[in-house]
Amino acid sequence: MSLFLISCSYSEKATGALLEKARKTSYDIIVIPGVPFNEPQWDRIMRGRVYWSKYLYDQGIAKNIMYSGSSVYSKYYEADIMAMYAIAIGIPKEHVFTETKAEHSTENIYYSYKKARKLGFKTVALASDHFQTKSLRRFTRKRVSADVGLIPWYMPIIREMDPKMITPEIDYKTAVNDSFVSIKKREGFFKRLKGTWGKNLDKHLYD
Repeated sequence: MSLFLISCSYSEKATGALLEKARKTSYDIIVIPGVPFNEPQWDRIMRGRVYWSKYLYDQGIAKNIMYSGSSVYSKYYEADIMAMYAIAIGIPKEHVFTETKAEHSTENIYYSYKKARKLGFKTVALASDHFQTKSLRRFTRKRVSADVGLIPWYMPIIREMDPKMITPEIDYKTAVNDSFVSIKKREGFFKRLKGTWGKNLDKHLYD
């Protein structure tokens, strides 16, 4: 593995320590960043993130889950698709929330945190794959809140769950954005890059 990839990801030892820390905390809600959906079914990254959220819910680490993601690269609202899958694999509907404005990973945690607080949730954590969680750590600490927990994938558990992961049928057409235009057509490369860095935030959203 290259030094670049190592620096952009948590080690297995570090993810294990963060998971144990989360077990002692228990969060009112966890934020799961979205993944583009291309019909007819989810890909491995989306499946992994949704199943990780179910694991955290089943373990009592998360009381509620917020999936975040607009229709960015495909016509489907990422958050709505993930929520449908989450409910289909057994997470109670009343504990599933969505945030459908975020178009970049920085916006996923920024907007979801604001929406979660507006809904009355006090303790919030970010839960995603170990690459994305590490890449968002500094932004989350500096721009969102130092109190946001970080719960990256713990790969021994992901590997153990993988053979048991199913792909349930969902009515994905109900998650279509009828006015969808790909972000690649709406924004130039440098504006998208600024969005990735958290420079295009709507600071008044969810006030």
